[in-house]
Amino acid sequence: MSAQPAFAAAAEDRRSRTVAIAPAAGRPLRILYLSDVYFPRVNGVSTSIDSFRHDLARLGHEVTVVAPRYGGEPAAPGVVRLASRRVPLDPEDRMLHGRAVLGLAPELAGRFDLIHVQTPFVAHWAGVRLARRLRLPLVLTYHTHFEEYLHHYVPFLPRAPLRALARAASRRQCHQAAAAVVPSSAFHEVLRGYGVRTPLVVLPTGLPESAFVEGDGAAFRRRHGIAPGRPVILNVGRMAHEKNLPFLLAVAAAARQRRPDLLLVMAGEGPALPALRRRAAELGIADAVLWVGYLSRQRELLDCYRAADVFAFASRTETQGLVLLEAMAQRLAVVSTAVLGTRDVLAAGQGCLTSSEHVHPFASRLLQLLNDPSLRAAVGEAGRIHARESWSAAACAGRLAALYRDLVYTGAPTSSGSAAASPAAPSAAAPATATGRRVRATST
Repeated sequence: MSAQPAFAAAAEDRRSRTVAIAPAAGRPLRILYLSDVYFPRVNGVSTSIDSFRHDLARLGHEVTVVAPRYGGEPAAPGVVRLASRRVPLDPEDRMLHGRAVLGLAPELAGRFDLIHVQTPFVAHWAGVRLARRLRLPLVLTYHTHFEEYLHHYVPFLPRAPLRALARAASRRQCHQAAAAVVPSSAFHEVLRGYGVRTPLVVLPTGLPESAFVEGDGAAFRRRHGIAPGRPVILNVGRMAHEKNLPFLLAVAAAARQRRPDLLLVMAGEGPALPALRRRAAELGIADAVLWVGYLSRQRELLDCYRAADVFAFASRTETQGLVLLEAMAQRLAVVSTAVLGTRDVLAAGQGCLTSSEHVHPFASRLLQLLNDPSLRAAVGEAGRIHARESWSAAACAGRLAALYRDLVYTGAPTSSGSAAASPAAPSAAAPATATGRRVRATST
């Protein structure tokens, strides 16, 4: 298929250019995002792509997203939809066709300065080849902790070989890029532990100003028949096996022994939903769990956050945990484990009470907030301040733009930029970029 109409919506000067190897200093950059997932599929990767592309556009840069067609999506400026195929064992997802992506090469030539790969599947495979063919720098974002993810979807294989496979694949893919973006310091440590030598840039997805627009909690409660004074615990996210959601169901069951009117609201969908419904019934709390599915981020999700009294989270696999910040932005007090990527969000101790991954201590933290409205309000207000002051989407986009400029102009992140590379092993050979050039990992 031809993607010409979508590309034609970009700047007119693209048409007359050849391969963009040395763009004029100071001019806006032209960035191509490749991803096997994007809206309407709701998850952290889609949210990150959307957040960065809009904030980069506000800075004057041009971002085009190449993503799968799910069926029936309206045309959108800057988004190119390609034919896709279903993913075995995961009916929500799609995967690009590699040949369709590579077939865009003639239309892409001269239009872009850099390729940013967002997923490690076909998008990565095709992105590496496109970058080589078009002689462009390649950067990737490491969004998913596959070492803790794969065994949930291929449980018939032993964990040890799967972990080794995930580590080797992550190492190889990172070494095919000029730089890798990681959303948290925890995953900087993880990838260095894998032996990754590529420059790593810790750069989370920030919160847009729209996340701070006050939701209407009372309206959400009316829509779903929730009494005004009923205590509500909320979890938002994909209903997936790796999210540790059976633990939260057990916590809710324990907390209901002290607060029998407690309601757990689960906002999201996913492959684990049928098993989670069965588990709630087994725990005797089927009538105390409200499954509301995916909610519109523009209004419904904000209302949902404001309708709750406490946000509960216990995923073991997050690279960042953006929903924690979304909850804080709505003055919703958080109880969470602090594991991997969520440690950065929770490190300041603002807006949250942390807990170990044990049912009764976690339930006690929830009850502590539910039973003390003053504490709950203070924690919620502190979280909103923390989210606004420390997690600005505009600031994160500025740092990403600085990284792009480093890669386009010098081939490597620099310590002088606002997006600096993390330390690399000093004895390691510098990895090759997709163009075949060698880059030097700098440290701060």
